[in-house]
Amino acid sequence: MRFRLKAFGFHLLGSACALTLVLGGLYLGWYYWPGWYLTAVTRVLLIVGSVDLVLGPTLTFIIANPGKPRRTLARDIAVIATVQLAALLYGGWTLWQGRPLYYTFSANRLETVQASDISDAEWDRASKENPAFAPHWYSLPLWIWAPLPNDPDAAAKIVQSASFGSGEDVIDMPRYFKPWEAGLPQLRERLTTLGEIKYFSKAEQTLLHERMEKLGLDAEKKNALVMWGGSTRRLVAVFDLESLKIKTLIKPD
Repeated sequence: MRFRLKAFGFHLLGSACALTLVLGGLYLGWYYWPGWYLTAVTRVLLIVGSVDLVLGPTLTFIIANPGKPRRTLARDIAVIATVQLAALLYGGWTLWQGRPLYYTFSANRLETVQASDISDAEWDRASKENPAFAPHWYSLPLWIWAPLPNDPDAAAKIVQSASFGSGEDVIDMPRYFKPWEAGLPQLRERLTTLGEIKYFSKAEQTLLHERMEKLGLDAEKKNALVMWGGSTRRLVAVFDLESLKIKTLIKPD
């Protein structure tokens, strides 16, 4: 039993170190708050964690028989490690493809733009037409303003395609992105009270009011905007009305 426990412990430690290195790097680079919450990557984490921290070490515990030939034992552990590595690569690649690249203000809300939302063609076009805000493989999340283009025909085409879900929205087109500060006058006009945000259930509205009160924020002031994630995740962004800096992002759950 001691041999099995020792093998289990070493395997668990190695798996935990590898998982921490990969997920920690992604978290610190791209998924720190509010990225982790808004992209709803819990399912990916559960799969990777289950394989790397539970299944792998447990299988090692089962097969670690001190009477087994060392070559056979090494082969069995190598097979388990290969499965774990595949799971880790799957999880890492999925998180890399879904990493947040932009937090945008457009129209009347804030939205998260993930790497997978931007097409290869748009990636190239933005690099040529708007290099200051074009994405790169090393790009960290940026807060930007994503207005419609000045060309009425181009703007109408984008609105139509986004409305019918048949094409890209302007938030997926970095060639039109502008500095966050340039959009603040428009953002100020779009601020609303918490009660006027219709995207939350009654229970969520109640919880949001309670959390705003606990933070000493006035829910009756026009100081808030909804912030959408890549799935159905939403937050409420509360702004300082003088500086228009975000005071806090509040979860509805």
